[in-house]
Amino acid sequence: MPVIQTDQLTRVYEDHNVPVTAVDHVSLSIEAGEFTVVVGPSGSGKTTLLNLLGGLDRPTSGRLAVGGEDLSTLDGSRRVEFRLHHIGFVFQAYNLIPVLSAQENVEFILLLQGRPRAERERRARELLAEVGLADLRGRRPDEMSGGQQQRVAVARALASLPSYVLADEPTANLDSASASGLLDVMERLNRERGMTFVFSTHDARVVERARRVVTLQDGRVVSDEARG
Repeated sequence: MPVIQTDQLTRVYEDHNVPVTAVDHVSLSIEAGEFTVVVGPSGSGKTTLLNLLGGLDRPTSGRLAVGGEDLSTLDGSRRVEFRLHHIGFVFQAYNLIPVLSAQENVEFILLLQGRPRAERERRARELLAEVGLADLRGRRPDEMSGGQQQRVAVARALASLPSYVLADEPTANLDSASASGLLDVMERLNRERGMTFVFSTHDARVVERARRVVTLQDGRVVSDEARG
């Protein structure tokens, strides 16, 4: 069974009473362990599609199934609960909590899940070590570089053992060295843990690492290329 299955997924917005179709009848099947990139020009629907796949937005029509659960039918509170336990997010702006340390930021999602303190601390330590930040557990976001903050965000995204991780322009604010290091980490997690990643990006550095490239234009899939 695919991790993500969409069938004619569509999202229409109202812009000054004019309907605008941001995602237009998109049907995709994403299997466990994929390293997939969604590309396209600005306004093509990449971020809207990721927001739909993450349950941050609801489709106007069509179906979205995650691990067999029809996410498109869940109400607000059930969708929040589903995201908490099944979907990891990495955002362009990191979205770390400024007053918390790296360790506490990674633990936070586990705290929301009601996990015991010992489990939260152990998993956060392990994940920060996996992304190369074992020595920076006690630092707050303003004491870390952009690349380090984004690695914390990746560790946080993995903390809940999600079905998949959605990364929206994760390298946009990073220099070349930091972007390359971050992508090395995500590729290794994908390869060694079988973690499923779906990116939206304009960044050629991300695209060249992908094993599948889905191209959107005007909200529609215009190509879907698998790579060796």
